[in-house]
Amino acid sequence: MSMNRRELLGGAAALSTAAMLPQAAMAADTIQLGSILDTSGIFDAYGKPMDQAMRLAVKEINDAGGLLGKQVEVAAYDTQSDMALYSQYAQQLTRQDKVDVVHGGILSASREAIRQTMRKTKTLYFYNVQYEGGVCDRNIFVTGVTPAQQVEVLVPYAMKKSGPKVHILAADYNYGQITARWIQKFVEENGGEVVATDFFPLDVADFGSTITKIQQTAPDLVFAPLVGGAHLSFFRQWSAAGMKDKIPLASTTMGVGNEHKVLTPEEGNGIMVAYNYSQELDTPANIAFKAKWQAEYGDTTAIHELAVSTYQGIMLWAAGVRKAGSIERDAVVDALETGISIEGPAGKVTIDPQTHHATVDVHIMEFEGQGMTVIETLPQRAPIDTQAVCDLQANPGDNTQYEIEI
Repeated sequence: MSMNRRELLGGAAALSTAAMLPQAAMAADTIQLGSILDTSGIFDAYGKPMDQAMRLAVKEINDAGGLLGKQVEVAAYDTQSDMALYSQYAQQLTRQDKVDVVHGGILSASREAIRQTMRKTKTLYFYNVQYEGGVCDRNIFVTGVTPAQQVEVLVPYAMKKSGPKVHILAADYNYGQITARWIQKFVEENGGEVVATDFFPLDVADFGSTITKIQQTAPDLVFAPLVGGAHLSFFRQWSAAGMKDKIPLASTTMGVGNEHKVLTPEEGNGIMVAYNYSQELDTPANIAFKAKWQAEYGDTTAIHELAVSTYQGIMLWAAGVRKAGSIERDAVVDALETGISIEGPAGKVTIDPQTHHATVDVHIMEFEGQGMTVIETLPQRAPIDTQAVCDLQANPGDNTQYEIEI
């Protein structure tokens, strides 16, 4: 992507920087982890739990003795949902703080602002967010799901429950545009037809005319990669218009930042999604993770997909450091490229050496009572969309984001 991305729920705006650690304060006997997230502003519902997950992971690592006999120290910056600050803080982390690794970014625009700076300064970078796929860069590791892991399984499930005619509503920027093309590809591969595709700027909140248009196109299914607080209005207006029980809804974004907890059960029940994580996963790993979160923060309601992906990303990085026996970037990259795995709250997570993306479990789910009920689990889905265009083993100097063409 190269534009805005995710948003949601409101939330208090905890201003300024979480923990800015100037270089002078950084002891040589510690390992420095940099973080850049929106922990205040309009994206804080994503960023705050991601920041909490990052700190929980670091605490767990340090309580177990740290890495290579050293404690991990955090240098964290709050962008206040201001995209310009991503570039500024990326420079700060690499040139002044001289961190060993950076985990951060929410919107795809923020990822690209961070990624190029990290590449130039040879600072290892982890992007722990679901996105549209295609980034091919040896200096970055991506732990969020891609369209081949998510859309490819959600489309046939949703079409089987509804029918072959699909109307797509998408956010009008790179994530929505590319994801809409992926949806079209998988709809057609499953014998369906996209009857219309509409794009909406992130500030659009009135969907009355859109609902009228959908009634005219008469699809069997509405697929909605909509993004952010304004777009949440669609789901409410759809329900208020009496359409929710007439035409099913599926989404690639709803619930990734706990948006489903803002909707009433009447507004949200039955919406179909597919993600790597749900609080409702009844596994020993998830139960243990929620217990650790509750012990640290007193409440588990904030945990969401992006928080868990952040936690898992940091644990993968730590596993790479241990295997490498070094914090030096190339040594850690080489270690991660061995196909390293961890067991996280969402199950097994394995780095794909070819793409530096993650192989993960994916759960098809439906909203029920402001929760996500797991319908089916598809174990160890590989990022085959990015594998089709990216081979860092053969082309380690690649620095491209490839886009789907249909």
